[in-house]
Amino acid sequence: MFDFKNIDAHWTLFLDRDGVINFEQRNDYVKSWSEFKFYKESLKALPLLANKFSTIVITTNQKGVSKGLMSETDLSDIHEHMVIEINKVGGRIDHIFYCTDLEDDSKNRKPQPGMAFQAKELFPSIQFEKSIMVGNRTSDMEFGRNAGLYTVFLATTHPETTFPNPLIDFRFNHLLEFAEAIQ
Repeated sequence: MFDFKNIDAHWTLFLDRDGVINFEQRNDYVKSWSEFKFYKESLKALPLLANKFSTIVITTNQKGVSKGLMSETDLSDIHEHMVIEINKVGGRIDHIFYCTDLEDDSKNRKPQPGMAFQAKELFPSIQFEKSIMVGNRTSDMEFGRNAGLYTVFLATTHPETTFPNPLIDFRFNHLLEFAEAIQ
């Protein structure tokens, strides 16, 4: 276990997207910018997190692309608009890593740690032992564990997930609660 007071400018934040930054579509995918809806708490949290972490990346599974429900251009459009809105409020996303693979055992599909290794390749200063994964599913927590990251579970979409849990270091109701706890 670690103490939030140890977080300094050398730390990296890994964020899931749906269910963390924006509302998750129930049994569906966010397929266009018009379907993307921020949690109001996340827009308040992201500027606080930008001041705390040297690198902030999103790691998101996006199977809807390979299923033909949306195009990679649609996904890029969502991400472009999302980053613009986050920047407007003083937040920051340094890069978005996504996996469109259909196979659950793909090396880049969470819970496998491939996207963490992609992040390390792009940002060599990332130290996994000084990184936190924030997500709303146990697969996010497994991804964090598989990459050697600390894990923070947000109970936005799966509040029934038990805690304490060997996959989860900390649990919060939403991203703002986490952001305030580490200030």
